Amino acid sequence: MQQLWVPSDRMIKNSNLHTFQKFIENKYNTNFDSYDDLWKWSIQHLEAFWESIILFFNIQFHDSYKNIITHSDKMYETKWLDGSTLNYAAHIFRNKNEEHPAIIYKNEHNAAIHISWRELEQKVSSVQQFLLQNNIQKGDRVVAYLPNAPEAVIAFLACNGIGAIWSCCSPDFGTESIVDRFQQIEPKLFIASSKYNYNGKTYNKLETIEAIAQQIPSLENVILIDENKHNTFFSWEDILKQEAKELLFIPVEFNHPIWILYSSGTTGKPKGIVHSTGGNLIEHYKALALHQDCKKGERYLWYSTTGWMMWNYALSSLLVGCTLCIYDGAPNYPDFYALWEFVDQQEINHFGVGAAFYLSCKKQELAIREKFPLEKLRSLGSTGSPLPADGFEYIYNDIKKDVWLISLSGGTDICSAFVGGSPYLPVYSGEIQCRMLGVSAEAWNEEGMAVEQELGELMITKPMPSMPVYFWNDINNIKYKEAYFETNDKVWRHGDWIKITAHKGVIIFGRSDATLNRDGVRIGTAEIYNAVEKLDEIKDSLVICLEKNDGSYYMPLFVVLQDNEALKDDLKTKIKNNLRNLYSPRHVPDEIIEVKDIPYTISGKKMEMPIKKIMMGMPLEKSISLDAMKNPQCIQEYIAIMSSKMNSM
Repeated sequence: MQQLWVPSDRMIKNSNLHTFQKFIENKYNTNFDSYDDLWKWSIQHLEAFWESIILFFNIQFHDSYKNIITHSDKMYETKWLDGSTLNYAAHIFRNKNEEHPAIIYKNEHNAAIHISWRELEQKVSSVQQFLLQNNIQKGDRVVAYLPNAPEAVIAFLACNGIGAIWSCCSPDFGTESIVDRFQQIEPKLFIASSKYNYNGKTYNKLETIEAIAQQIPSLENVILIDENKHNTFFSWEDILKQEAKELLFIPVEFNHPIWILYSSGTTGKPKGIVHSTGGNLIEHYKALALHQDCKKGERYLWYSTTGWMMWNYALSSLLVGCTLCIYDGAPNYPDFYALWEFVDQQEINHFGVGAAFYLSCKKQELAIREKFPLEKLRSLGSTGSPLPADGFEYIYNDIKKDVWLISLSGGTDICSAFVGGSPYLPVYSGEIQCRMLGVSAEAWNEEGMAVEQELGELMITKPMPSMPVYFWNDINNIKYKEAYFETNDKVWRHGDWIKITAHKGVIIFGRSDATLNRDGVRIGTAEIYNAVEKLDEIKDSLVICLEKNDGSYYMPLFVVLQDNEALKDDLKTKIKNNLRNLYSPRHVPDEIIEVKDIPYTISGKKMEMPIKKIMMGMPLEKSISLDAMKNPQCIQEYIAIMSSKMNSM
């Protein structure tokens, strides 16, 4: 693998991680010669490591803890810091100052606005007064249907301060998707925006909001955050007129829910994934300060919607004293320079986005460094899907040569990452730098043995504090166990194929539940997409592998072509040769099929497993939830393809 970037000695010595390492060495009278040594210590001394995080970041408790970890034979029954109480929002507001803004916000149509800590505090207080007057208490659920705007942050902090449980979806979700998610958690309050803007268009959601409210019997009140007046809904503008008082920070138990996130809902109703207040607090301090080196006064942007766990993760940049930067709108409106202009003009230090955005910029052949100097930009983050080697190389060739590229992989399940960045380590093309501290991540082969430098399944062999405390309404943890512990109560099976490299870095090869199997050889879908989508003629692709009745396999590749391209024999040959040359003959599909669109979830993930089920002839209603899709209209094309193939399968 090509080495693309090496941290300077000055960067290493000035990093938060270096300061933390010295703290550990002094406290435990030990020494570490490398990041890998520090990582090994962190998983071999799990309790000492997490207590060091608590002490290093001066986590404030109202009631102190008895034990760091109360172990169980079943990982999902592990308890963290029993007896302790604390408040997440209180840790955010201890960073308030007059020197730096709390939030910088930009949307498609307006100039960036700066929100001071004083203004943030006043607005949070006003909303909090409304919550108290309307009997919102500790443990009550408050749900939101909001764009990525300051109002979402304000509402969350107001709720969290009094111990209410937050759950939010972005306004591009359909009615049924929202009802499936929110109805099950029985919220008392619904906060929504009656319109949102995306890609230059305005979408009116008032009828959707009314329909949602009618289908959730537990709701007592609804708040609209924009100028639309309503006969029965409260107005955000009126709520902000409430007299601001001193903020309340009610202590809650360490394992008290902070927010409820959701599984993708590609089949069946989405599961409510309940995360703990303390677990997310200490995990996010670790991840953002040590693995992304975020510092007080710096500016942090991760482009996200409110329905993606990266919104919750980015919010925690406020914990470490950063200014939270928010961009609401399409990343390519009016063109692909929009986000980069925001990063440059607002002197953002840390910018993250889904891997697909970088690949789209590459496809457009954008030389960002020629248009924007990005002088203050220290790190670029990538997640959501594996960033291939040529994506890494594009960043260093065409965006910024001296930037620290941090590729992350984790997910909604832990609201953080298992593998990510280290300011100590070089960046190699196509590799995530390291396993994160406190994360006992291994690659297991089919015999259940930990392996390196070969493909294996991602397993987490020791508990993490940000693992879900439970799934909502999941009696006896049945769904929780099915999701991660079906074969082993003691090991979290995440569902990714990975390889731990010679550099102790990590390469993600795609989901193991969508893994391709050719004659017993396992292939990650990311390898296929890397080879196919780098071709100029290809806009998008999806691959699945079906087990035939005779024990053999059928692997079709679906491709969306660029305008004015045709799937002729020479292009098929080019695709196959590229797969064969870059990877192996086993990567070559049995058939290449042109389609108009690739199916995606609303959160932007390719729907490989549902399409596999459709192609196996499963009924549509058992294969996929159309309301959880970004583009449900495309499914009929796959049903038609399946019908034409059934006779030959």
